[in-house]
Amino acid sequence: QVQLVESGGGLVQAGGSLRLSCAASGRTFSIYTMKWFRRAPGKEREFVAALTWSGGSTSYADSVKGRFTISRDNAKNTVYLQMNSLKPEDTAVYYCAAAASFGDIYWGQGTQVTVSS
Repeated sequence: QVQLVESGGGLVQAGGSLRLSCAASGRTFSIYTMKWFRRAPGKEREFVAALTWSGGSTSYADSVKGRFTISRDNAKNTVYLQMNSLKPEDTAVYYCAAAASFGDIYWGQGTQVTVSS
């Protein structure tokens, strides 16, 4: 089992920045990819960013490319999502997810990000 706890959400004005954290615990050695997703009100959950746990390769949704950065601190078993130049359309609940061995997927509880115009 892997446990994930997100933090760092909040209310920010358009153009501002926030940094989300996702702390992993438990069988973290089984993780091979960490991802961030978001779900806006009335919309489907969408992929935001991903990072391979061992090699650090990253990928981003087109809607956040150039504004968001995913990174990790292996010593703390924590993944971050630095969000800059935030827009009202970035308002959503953000979730981190860990893809682990044997096809297991673990989810955090989510953290609310609200961007005011």
